Amino acid sequence: MAEYRILKKDGKAKRAEFHTVHGVIQTPVFMNVGTQGAIKGAVSTEDLEQIKTQVELSNTYHLHVRPGDALIHSLGGLHKFMNWNRPILTDSGGFQVFSLAKLRKIREEGVHFHSHVDGRKIFMGPEESMQIQSNLASTIAMAFDECPGSKADRSYVQDSVDRTARWLTRCKEEMQRLNAMERTINKEQLLFGINQGAVYEDIRIRHARQIAELNLDGYAIGGLAVGESHEEMYRILDVTAPHLPEEKPTYLMGVGTPANILEAVERGVDFFDCVYPTRNGRHGHVYTNQGKRNLFNQKYATDMRPIEEGCMCPACKRYSRAYIRHLLKAKEMLGMRLCVLHNLYFYNTMMEEIRQAIEDGAYRSYKEEKLYGMKQGE
Repeated sequence: MAEYRILKKDGKAKRAEFHTVHGVIQTPVFMNVGTQGAIKGAVSTEDLEQIKTQVELSNTYHLHVRPGDALIHSLGGLHKFMNWNRPILTDSGGFQVFSLAKLRKIREEGVHFHSHVDGRKIFMGPEESMQIQSNLASTIAMAFDECPGSKADRSYVQDSVDRTARWLTRCKEEMQRLNAMERTINKEQLLFGINQGAVYEDIRIRHARQIAELNLDGYAIGGLAVGESHEEMYRILDVTAPHLPEEKPTYLMGVGTPANILEAVERGVDFFDCVYPTRNGRHGHVYTNQGKRNLFNQKYATDMRPIEEGCMCPACKRYSRAYIRHLLKAKEMLGMRLCVLHNLYFYNTMMEEIRQAIEDGAYRSYKEEKLYGMKQGE
């Protein structure tokens, strides 16, 4: 079992350390998303070290489809394959059950997919998901779940959550079996369970209490940021987070904007991931303490200042808005890469500031000041 130690609390906000076989994670933490074993935008693992990345997140389903988890296992696991020695979290493939709705059929035993790459048939259930993640040898494996849409009707959501609860028990049993096997690369792989329930408070609370009894290594809140409003998301966090074990990490999956993260930290969440900083960066949208900037705007054509003055990221230390805008307009990959590096550095630095603010007992004022600055826009 990993050790999660709360160092300081400020209201519900938690400042903690999570000790794993691949190093200590300082929380709250933003995990940088590398779906297929790489951050989109030509970002190397050396870059990730330079921009203060603590945890890299990869996708079980995508790596199973290509290049194949058995191949990655034969090459020594995902850490060795990627040349990354810090923690990796692999999601379970459960979100693809939601996002690839047209390509799958859900049964009690698991989910029958058609590959989005070549159409071949794939079956993934709790055991298969754990086996794939064990082959990848990630630090943290996510339980296999179904993520019902936020607008799904109540009876469907209740049936889905009940099935997810049954699947979680199977995940735990299979992971214990795999961690005891001789051929397993990471015999200390951790398991996080996932709370679901769409926007139904009572289903969320019941499920949170149910999974808390399994004494897992951590707990995620899934099925948010999938169509509901920010207000609905915060309401669900308010009612759900108190029913998950405080002495374990709490992970809000797929969230989100800097404002979402700031609000969720105040509600007791300490793990985050989202594609926003990389996706927005690839389209020339960059985050700053004065709001988001679109570097395609004409006004930056002769602007020789960095993306954000005072920023110490690789882009801001050496290049101007004018030059990066030119690269983006010319469709040069370097433009995308510099924007992605800046955005990830911005997020990782914001998490450092959050940790310091909680330690100082000044989180509320930090949050309000940060939100006010970012609302100023261009």
